[in-house]
Amino acid sequence: MGLLVRREHSRRELARKLEARGIDGEEAEATVARMAEAGWQDDERFAAGLARSRALSGYGPLRIRAELGTHGLGEDLIRGAFDALAESGEDDWRASARGLVERRYGTGVAEDPGLRRKAADFLFRRGFDGDTVRAATAFDFDDA
Repeated sequence: MGLLVRREHSRRELARKLEARGIDGEEAEATVARMAEAGWQDDERFAAGLARSRALSGYGPLRIRAELGTHGLGEDLIRGAFDALAESGEDDWRASARGLVERRYGTGVAEDPGLRRKAADFLFRRGFDGDTVRAATAFDFDDA
């Protein structure tokens, strides 16, 4: 219970942490299942919360999807997390990417090829796709 008080955990993560504290694997799985039945642990709630947190922190959909996958969440839960972002209006990836570029590199990115490349690399590392990066930096990769 102490683990869940601090923050949400996925089933897989919670079971792993219980095992690390010396609890047998089967017993850890059973404990996590009981917590899920009682509503204390919910992978859907965990996925939506993590996706929202990462989106608000400036990460793109590719990185968020990959991180959700590392927590052992299936495609249905990942899709549900992105649906929740869409419902709350927090999935405007282009606006998010533009905001990141503006805050980090200023407004003159489109005129400076070196700065455009730096901004594009930054956005790729954050998990944005090529179309979003191109729109946010006004950079056409065919010109490079």
